[in-house]
Amino acid sequence: MRNKFKKVAILILLPVVIFCSSWGFLVHKTVNQLAIYELPKSIRPFFSKNMKYIVDNAVRPDQRRNTDSTEAPKHFIDLEMYGDSAAWKMPMRWEDAVKIYSKDTLYKYGYVPYHVIRMLELLTVAFRARNKDSIVFYAADLGHYIGDANVPLHTSVNYDGQMSNQKGLHALWESTIPEIELDQYSLKSRRKANYLEHPDQAIWNAIRKAHQLLDDVFKEEKEASIGLPDSAKFKTETRRGREVKTFSNEFAKAYSERLGGEVLSQLMNSANLIADFWYTAWVNAGKPDLSGILPAPFEKVDKKELKKEEKAFHHGDLIEKKMLIGRMQPTSG
Repeated sequence: MRNKFKKVAILILLPVVIFCSSWGFLVHKTVNQLAIYELPKSIRPFFSKNMKYIVDNAVRPDQRRNTDSTEAPKHFIDLEMYGDSAAWKMPMRWEDAVKIYSKDTLYKYGYVPYHVIRMLELLTVAFRARNKDSIVFYAADLGHYIGDANVPLHTSVNYDGQMSNQKGLHALWESTIPEIELDQYSLKSRRKANYLEHPDQAIWNAIRKAHQLLDDVFKEEKEASIGLPDSAKFKTETRRGREVKTFSNEFAKAYSERLGGEVLSQLMNSANLIADFWYTAWVNAGKPDLSGILPAPFEKVDKKELKKEEKAFHHGDLIEKKMLIGRMQPTSG
């Protein structure tokens, strides 16, 4: 999420969760957890032992915005402000982008794909040094920024529909819908992490795909609103002692249905790419043995529990079996 969200009109206040998160606390935590199950056996025990930290801290970059004025542009990229077809024309290297656009421009209009590569480099250094605290710190942060890069509205200057009379769209797409529908999502996969020969291409491909979804994001909200009175589209709730107007669950579901499986698809794409980047950092670091820096020995009981979780992930039963950490915690900060 971005600092600009604080300018939302009083008429329609976004749900409280969106003021402290982007994808939403729930989804950021979920994708970091799912990514762990895709890792190879050589590093899965390390990530499993540190799962709670990596999941809990998946939202830390959003929280950091409250105290760090430089944080916000690391979460988005307003592609329209970089010229026609910028997603396909912008250089993949930060140094080249600075030469063309200047740092001031990048800091103003966002640079999430470049920051993802920076986080990859820092995680690689942490793996090489076998520094447990740094590994889990950068792994959690990297997961967050990759998740943001997969959100269509994080690639547009019209990030909240504020320029198309659709204010509040940001929260609707990335928080309200998954909060309501997560229990019905098929959170399952047998996919394994891939090594990325060209991680810069991988993150830019994610940016391009997310950006290509924008037309539907805007169009389907307008289509779902046709002939619908405000009494059906919105609801009034009391949050923190004040009444706020937000989208109704019924409208969110109708909008989501028009989008097809778009939100779930981007959620899973986030988890897949996070796993790939974590694995790539480890390989680039020389595949260090992490067994010696486990916070505690990986015992038989740990192996058994991880196997249960992986089986639940393969069958889409993590929520039903109460193994999805984010779903068992408060979603607002």
